[in-house]
Amino acid sequence: MINATTIQPPEKSCSRNTLITQQIIPAMYCLVFLAGILFNGVSGWIFLYVPSSKSFIVYLKNIVAADFLMSLTFPFKILSDSGLGPWQLNVFVCRVSAVFFYVNMYVSIVFFGLISFDRYYKIVKSLLSSFIHSVSYSKALSMLVWLLMLVLAVPNIILTNQSVKEVTHIKCVELKNELGQKWHKASNYIFVGMFWVVFLLLIIFYTAITRKIFKSHLKSRRNSISVKKKSSRNIFSIMFVFIVCFVPYHIARIPYTKSQTEDNYTCHSKEILFYVKEFTLLLSAANVCLDPIIYFFLCQPFREILCKKLHIPLKAQNVLETSKTKRETTMHESMDTL
Repeated sequence: MINATTIQPPEKSCSRNTLITQQIIPAMYCLVFLAGILFNGVSGWIFLYVPSSKSFIVYLKNIVAADFLMSLTFPFKILSDSGLGPWQLNVFVCRVSAVFFYVNMYVSIVFFGLISFDRYYKIVKSLLSSFIHSVSYSKALSMLVWLLMLVLAVPNIILTNQSVKEVTHIKCVELKNELGQKWHKASNYIFVGMFWVVFLLLIIFYTAITRKIFKSHLKSRRNSISVKKKSSRNIFSIMFVFIVCFVPYHIARIPYTKSQTEDNYTCHSKEILFYVKEFTLLLSAANVCLDPIIYFFLCQPFREILCKKLHIPLKAQNVLETSKTKRETTMHESMDTL
């Protein structure tokens, strides 16, 4: 059992603009929370009617679960940041809810990477028969992703074991013991590195997919302009979310983490990095509102069931012709699941 020691609030602390930290940021999280719960609740309901018949659908369902669970951590942050909750809530946020916030965020990022990998091997390497497209493999891999994320994150809960007396402001890093601060720093580097690897793979895989689709349709003398528009729309929706929501935060996260765990930062520098981290983290949180839009663009079964539930007629041009060859059917299916 780890012995907890009592920490005292620091004699000096860097001043922060309470208008930003206690009013503006919590208000914006409230909007993200309401939209996230609504959109992901609807998405989860729709996916109940979508059979897990393909690997990419299994991955999408995991993203829905991760986004919904991530949204459930927002109220704790809102109450803690706004000062409406008791001081014990601040401790709970540092030890538990903030950790699960990051777990679900990176689970979502990894599953988008797995979707791009799955699509790449199904389209570009279509002649290679592989078990990686099987549903059973996808479910096993999904369980492994969740397990690995928890293994990386749970020590941040266990090692945030310093007890604290009743204080108005609590810095999460002060609740970590010496090993906890080292693990916090190391796990941050791992998560940030994980994001950049996934982001690079998205660029590589979707570039290869786009080239393959263009060549295939040019050979079959189909309308390459419409193909280009559809492919660009599908790929742009994913890249837009990654660039807008995740890239700013992952640029800011390393210097902010260093400012938390190292002493060679001025008070003003720490304050600026804190604001940058908070607003870029808010962009990352807003990902839960944008992912349902991606499901609509990328997943044809999701789109069809949603339109059916809302009594919106599908365009006749989206119905596949029965005379298409197996290869053409596969290519068009892949277009809807980029």
